[in-house]
Amino acid sequence: MQVILIQDVNNLGGKNELVTVKNGYARNFLIPGKFAVEASATNLKIREEKLKVQAKKEAKLLAEIKEVIAKLQDGALKVGAKVGTSGKIFGSVTSVQISRAINEQKGYEIDRRRISILDDVKELGSYKASIDFGSGHVTEVEFEVVAE
Repeated sequence: MQVILIQDVNNLGGKNELVTVKNGYARNFLIPGKFAVEASATNLKIREEKLKVQAKKEAKLLAEIKEVIAKLQDGALKVGAKVGTSGKIFGSVTSVQISRAINEQKGYEIDRRRISILDDVKELGSYKASIDFGSGHVTEVEFEVVAE
């Protein structure tokens, strides 16, 4: 029996996927548990429409991500830090400070949890951070630590 999955099912498939399963599994578990619906002509048309809408959303999101990546790679960010007399900074630069700098200098709000700093930032200078936008889109951003 062919069914359309309404939600992800372990070891079977993902949402909106058309799968073939045994009749008993579909009638006794998947359909009553609201994991799937029978693959009738109407349900197949509804699935196609959902997939089209999802593809449009993903294309729009991808365009936005590419625009943000292009803006972020245009010039280095400047992150201010308090510096001692020896040129070392107090503490270290964190992803929160980088997120704040991106918001102030580039105009994009990026969650600090998506930012990972590649090196320990304990002195003035240029460094790189990696930003993960999800679904395989990762970019590196250069930032310069300057004295406040």
